[in-house]
Amino acid sequence: MKVFLNKRIPEIGITIMKENGLEVFIPENDKLSTEEWLQYCQDFDLILNVGFHQFDKNFFELCPNIKAIALFSVGFDHVDTKEATARKIPIGNTPDVLSVATAETAFLLMQSVARRSSFYFERVKNGEWEDFDPLFALGQELNGKTLGVFGLGRIGFEMAEKCKNAFGMKIIYHNRNLNEEAQRKLEAEYVSFDELVQQSDVLSIHANFKAEQSELFNAKIFDKMKPNSIFINTARGGFQNEKDLYEALINNKIWGAGLDVTNPEPMIKENPLLQLSNVCVLPHIGSATEEARNGMAKLAAENLVAFSKGKKMPACANEEVYI
Repeated sequence: MKVFLNKRIPEIGITIMKENGLEVFIPENDKLSTEEWLQYCQDFDLILNVGFHQFDKNFFELCPNIKAIALFSVGFDHVDTKEATARKIPIGNTPDVLSVATAETAFLLMQSVARRSSFYFERVKNGEWEDFDPLFALGQELNGKTLGVFGLGRIGFEMAEKCKNAFGMKIIYHNRNLNEEAQRKLEAEYVSFDELVQQSDVLSIHANFKAEQSELFNAKIFDKMKPNSIFINTARGGFQNEKDLYEALINNKIWGAGLDVTNPEPMIKENPLLQLSNVCVLPHIGSATEEARNGMAKLAAENLVAFSKGKKMPACANEEVYI
């Protein structure tokens, strides 16, 4: 079987595929337009996709030869899984292997915002290290605060555990289902969505994004949050309305925000959020560690190898395809 890989990934993934008899093609120019990407996809059996190309009904109709898709990501909101399942096409993803890296990014953002570190770093670079001022641009301490987790799965658990161990933070969460492990190990408390919003000193998003949750965190929600609260998002930028977030910050509805994902991506340099001292924005680097990216490459490759051998993918986003 022939695999189309639109961007080069860590060598471990490519080696696994080749050693298992898969023919891997990587274009010399990896900055493909949607039209170029689609044209390539039409000529292959399998796809290992890096990035957020849309796998919608139009894609499946234009690429009828595709038999399986492996995503170089945990999230699969850019895939019409119902359409894929109807066509018996399994969609592989890469859960677990990037949980630690992404949680560490959320933890980093929380601390960076709380102590305005990116703001102060810019001042040092600009030669603005001035005389001591006891009242200038103060941060806040995190010790003993309440962490609210929206979506307490693998990544959310890692974040909660770090916050509890480092800062003795109380953990509350809102999920579709109870997380008994978190309740047992972290003394996490399940709360309603409104209670999560109202009680959190730090509110960190770790849920899988769905279309019906588009801009869930908007003016109405920010108005309910504590004025000292910090909003953290390392999941998907679609969760937040950034105009409303900016207004909430400048009007002291909330205290700060740390984003590894934006709406849209990439964030333009003129975005007013970037001018605020209590905001830290990163360019979607949640999984940007050697350990995580190697793990993603390995699992994505293993998903395609398993399919090629008539086996179930070890990580499949639409497991109903096997029913």
